[in-house]
Amino acid sequence: MTNDQQPFPSLSIYLNFEENCMEAFEAYRAIFGGEFLNMMTFADMPPSDDMPPMPDGWDNKIMHVGLPIGDSILMGSDTPPGFGPPLVVGSNYSVSYSAPTREEVDRVFAALSEGGEVTMELQDMFWGDYFGSCTDRFGINWQVHYAAEGAEGG
Repeated sequence: MTNDQQPFPSLSIYLNFEENCMEAFEAYRAIFGGEFLNMMTFADMPPSDDMPPMPDGWDNKIMHVGLPIGDSILMGSDTPPGFGPPLVVGSNYSVSYSAPTREEVDRVFAALSEGGEVTMELQDMFWGDYFGSCTDRFGINWQVHYAAEGAEGG
């Protein structure tokens, strides 16, 4: 990198789950590879007078986990009742995954959509990307694409 080039900003996405964060992140690790960063359960949380009491059975639920994927980190946690507003699964975001090849798009899309719902089949789009979208079996919305060299998308 030359002095006049700046690194791209990184985008980290945080996902909240009702009680299946570990299951979801194990599936994502199987799909994308890598090792978890900063895995903590609610049992690891120090006692605090500022926090509501933890519901029974939540000690082994995930308080925080990170999974590096390329230059980004996918982060997540389970959301105990009473810790913020009620969770609405999958209604307010999509995770966008840019693959290095069409074959990788096919593999990742098939794995993510297994047990979920395809919202747009993989196809060549007018802006030049090979693109598809789905909701995985955990209620997470995904956009998966490959931007061919010279394509306007990305």
